[in-house]
Amino acid sequence: MERLAGIRSTLDAHDRWRASTLNLIASENVLSSAARSVLDSDLLHRYAEGHPGGRYYEGTQFVDHIESETEKVVRDLFGAGWADVRPISGTVANEAVFSRLVPHGAAVVSHTIAAGGHISHARIGSLGKRTRQIHPWPTQADGYTIDVAAARDLIAREKPALVVLGRSLILFPEPVRELVDVCRENGTLMFYDGAHVLGLIAGGEFQRPLEEGADVLCGSTHKTFFGPQRGVVLSRGVDGDLDGSLDKGVFPGSSSNHHLFSLPALYVAAVEMQTFGSDYARATISNARALAEALARRGLHPALADQGYTSSHQVALDVGDHGGGYEVGKRLCEQDIVCNMNLLPGEPSKNAMRPRGVRLGVQEMTRFGMGPDEMDAIGDLLHAAITKARDVRDEVHALRDRFPEVRYGFSPADLGAPSPASA
Repeated sequence: MERLAGIRSTLDAHDRWRASTLNLIASENVLSSAARSVLDSDLLHRYAEGHPGGRYYEGTQFVDHIESETEKVVRDLFGAGWADVRPISGTVANEAVFSRLVPHGAAVVSHTIAAGGHISHARIGSLGKRTRQIHPWPTQADGYTIDVAAARDLIAREKPALVVLGRSLILFPEPVRELVDVCRENGTLMFYDGAHVLGLIAGGEFQRPLEEGADVLCGSTHKTFFGPQRGVVLSRGVDGDLDGSLDKGVFPGSSSNHHLFSLPALYVAAVEMQTFGSDYARATISNARALAEALARRGLHPALADQGYTSSHQVALDVGDHGGGYEVGKRLCEQDIVCNMNLLPGEPSKNAMRPRGVRLGVQEMTRFGMGPDEMDAIGDLLHAAITKARDVRDEVHALRDRFPEVRYGFSPADLGAPSPASA
């Protein structure tokens, strides 16, 4: 019993600490009380392989309804003709796509990790299971921005099976429209990994990859999209063969049962995104720019200043003059400001464990209701902690305590009273 009490106390300590921090991890977010309220159900115990109406298990009629309704909302959000909400993470969604759209040994174009690409896009990740012929996107002098003319030449020359846009460090929209025609001329499919910016896409404030011509859009549902930890695969729905291939990539290609207990929370979050997504996405992007400007005013160095720093939820900050990303990340965490070290645009991949930069995301603090004034305050706290000007833990706690409630969402009362069978 003592061992059981220990795990409970550890969990409680974690929750108390997290509630007192400024969380600037760019890949995390929080659920609304409504979404959290539907996580604890009998679905924790159940399986449902296959599709609604065509399961390999009986007893799934209620799951079928939830999954079907979730797919409908997700399709509407992204202007998709086809959607699969079964992947259990964004990387699993990517795995499903790569497993079906990349023939073994085929040419592919993707971002390097140094240019912001996700590990699943690299030889050491999911894509590397299919091919070693991975060409990096050519970039301009900043090491980040795609050189569109050179990219068009690369596609025409190599005729890749797939090109991958979207990144883990993503500060600006990708050149989807500029590359669609050359992809189609050369039989190349375009895949957009929207893991980080899925909520900004849903809110209509970033870019709309499917409407711009991308063939496939994947994403994580727990970053700027403020749902549970799952993933989605979407397409324009104009090619039945493509959709059928993607479908098989999800099941049985990358998963069987798909963690049914979190599916209702995804539905709630998707409806919240329909209702509040535009305001939330707009506030998130505004806050990211405000934070970057606050840091720059204090003499720190957000990346890509000449481009306006960011048009997403992220800020890439050069802290090479203050010990680098690893040391600064540790220093900030000691002050209860949580972020992650990150390679900066143009920095060599060999620096991955000792990069010059940290990556800052404002989406979670935005969901707690913080605005530009708070971003200026956070900029001051970051500057003080990074430069060792003062201890800021008490100030961090005081700021965080002013914003205890999740915004841009519903409450459990909005879901209605429980049915007699579940009361």
